[in-house]
Amino acid sequence: MKTIEPQSWKADLPEFRQKTKQFYDGQLDKGSYKGFSGRYGSYAQRGGQASMLRLRMTAGRMTKEKLQFIADVIDQYHVNLVHLTTCQTVQLHNLDQKAVCEIMEKALDHGIVTMGGGGDFPRNVMMSPLSGVEEEYFDVLPWAEAAGEHLMNYINAEKMPRKLKVGFSNSPANVTHATFRDLGFVARPDGKFDVYSAGGLGANPRFGVKVGEGVEPEKILYYIQAMWETFRAYGNYENRGKARTRYMQEKLGAEGYEKAFKEKLCQVMNSGMDLNFVPQKTEITKRGDGSTAEGMWIQPQKQEGLYSFHYHPIGGAMKPEKFRELYETIKEMDQVEIRLSPDESLYVINLTGKEAEKVSQVLEDGAKTRFETSVACIGASICQVGVRDSQKLLASCVKAVREAGIPDAALPQIHISGCPSSCGTHQIGALGFRGGVKMVDKKPLPAFVLYLNGCDRQGGERMGRELGTILEEDVPLFLTELGKTVGNTGMEFGQWMETHEEEIEKIAEKYLQ
Repeated sequence: MKTIEPQSWKADLPEFRQKTKQFYDGQLDKGSYKGFSGRYGSYAQRGGQASMLRLRMTAGRMTKEKLQFIADVIDQYHVNLVHLTTCQTVQLHNLDQKAVCEIMEKALDHGIVTMGGGGDFPRNVMMSPLSGVEEEYFDVLPWAEAAGEHLMNYINAEKMPRKLKVGFSNSPANVTHATFRDLGFVARPDGKFDVYSAGGLGANPRFGVKVGEGVEPEKILYYIQAMWETFRAYGNYENRGKARTRYMQEKLGAEGYEKAFKEKLCQVMNSGMDLNFVPQKTEITKRGDGSTAEGMWIQPQKQEGLYSFHYHPIGGAMKPEKFRELYETIKEMDQVEIRLSPDESLYVINLTGKEAEKVSQVLEDGAKTRFETSVACIGASICQVGVRDSQKLLASCVKAVREAGIPDAALPQIHISGCPSSCGTHQIGALGFRGGVKMVDKKPLPAFVLYLNGCDRQGGERMGRELGTILEEDVPLFLTELGKTVGNTGMEFGQWMETHEEEIEKIAEKYLQ
């Protein structure tokens, strides 16, 4: 398997520096700069006075060395906003021209590549965050990391889809949405993969088409090559609005797409390309020391005596100083590392009981309830294409729910996207919200479209039903009323909703008028 060393990307950086300087000097408009900078994993923020930089963490894995690097650049460049994303990356925000260029280069020295983090390129490969340490069909980490390395070969390929999102799932929990990604590898009990393709959220959402069944893991790179070949042949790369793999289903139909993909796969298999590989697997040899730990966010691993700690900063906005505090806490702990999760949280894994207690004390500022683990994209205060401020709405909702004394589990994890792109995955939440506008007395007012009863679990996948539009200021009122209703029953939201979906619609109706 051909791999590209991170250092080799340094040859591309002088052009980024030049274009970035031109943009900040006013010589390059924001549209032209966005089309260029996305390839490097960077975008100008709303207003054009600052930049963001997306640090790829292949398979969501963050070693202690990478954690230290992030802590160092936060200190050196006084980074004041960090966001954990739904694609298991780390976004640094409010960077000036000097900082974005220098951090990008220094990241390569620490094995962190930003290239392809945006634009028409393969995005960060995703993976079930607890793969290898929880009960699962099998550990997909080695395969996800290998796929991530291989996909970097496509950064400079012609006729790529506008985004190419690849995910690996280790169980039916399907937290990476592998059954409806551009390309998804879904673990099976027999140690093989089922492969899904041409799915995705956002405008014209689609569930993936199964294009492979019982695939030997050693063959997955052939499927990646076939994905590219299929898009080159049938993708609408001339129309940016439809330059996503899921639009091939619209063009060919699900059966037609499956046939086209398998034809390309056969051609790739017979081309003489050698894409077979067996990755090097790393074993977790650490075992517990006899100490134990308990807590809402502490859970035992399948390795005897070890634990993982789940930390969910509100809205994925981790306080910058926490990176340093976390590093200093775990730096001497054997085999401990970080796994980023698609719900904008992280896990610290391979902890003894004593170590888990120490980590829980450092990361005490995270979510306290299921509702507070809700997902929100970075929002329109930062994002150029955003319509509404997702982070602001979530903060308002958390405040209202706390003040109303809503019991834990009476409300679910909600999903908020600032625009139709579904970066907050609003379409698969039990409750989802998407930024929009509502006309009141012929005046456009900030609002969010409400979605109900989405699900991402394998075998039960469904997109949420669009119910209507709620004024932004009314969303916290709707949620607190709903939370009180469920809380009074003593039931958890998911259990209650199974037989009370119509009641949710009835509560929402007054806010939708």
